Amino acid sequence: MRKSLLFIVVAFLSFKATAQELPFVKEPVFQPGEVLTYKLKYGFITAAEGTLKVLNSDLKFDGNPTYRLSVDGVTSGTFDVFYKIRDHYDSYIDMVNLKPYFFQENIREGSYRRQDKARFSQAEKKVVATKGTFSTPTNQTFDLVSSYYFARSLDISKMNSGDFVKLNYFLSDEVNQLEIQYLGKEVIKTKLGKISCLKFSPSIKPGRIFRKDSKLYLWITDDGNRVPVKAQVEILVGSVIMEIKSADGLRYPLAIVK
Repeated sequence: MRKSLLFIVVAFLSFKATAQELPFVKEPVFQPGEVLTYKLKYGFITAAEGTLKVLNSDLKFDGNPTYRLSVDGVTSGTFDVFYKIRDHYDSYIDMVNLKPYFFQENIREGSYRRQDKARFSQAEKKVVATKGTFSTPTNQTFDLVSSYYFARSLDISKMNSGDFVKLNYFLSDEVNQLEIQYLGKEVIKTKLGKISCLKFSPSIKPGRIFRKDSKLYLWITDDGNRVPVKAQVEILVGSVIMEIKSADGLRYPLAIVK
């Protein structure tokens, strides 16, 4: 299965499936108008950039209003000359429980093209997608984009260092399963200033991108926004770092350390 640019980004944010529904904070940590931008660095070179937006939506599914989550990923600089990527993703999620109803992606990577769609039926524990109908282990299954926003909204108030959180998501033609471990708190220097963060370590599968002993670390703001500000992972050759460039339209002030 081909891994898109978003796979690398969301691998920083993905969890493993459980049999029970995961608790989440009742007030969404994000709001329409939020725009986050990131850069992916390979060594000292910026290889790609990503933009994530929360938008109001006129679409209703099963009579319920939705948010539209929009993501764009593009290569930059020298990488854009040799291998151009223009990926776009949309996810429509319930305004209350944050579960996705519909997901679509338009992948353009070099000469490769793919357009996939997926309709989520949470109560029936299934996903009807371009490549068929798939059963899910729970009635809380996400696409890559909605998993990112739901993960930010998880209630981790009772987690201690060393504890795990788990979540499942659907990608292309399978339900993927990963898990993440909470490692404690740390202050991270970013372009937005020094920020108090929660540190996590998601598990990753070795293969075409990651080594068997690769380590992945993720830092998210220790405030009401829960915005990922940095991630670092070892790949087969070298390492990739994701860093936040800007954060606009946030619901709460950032946890800036004076």
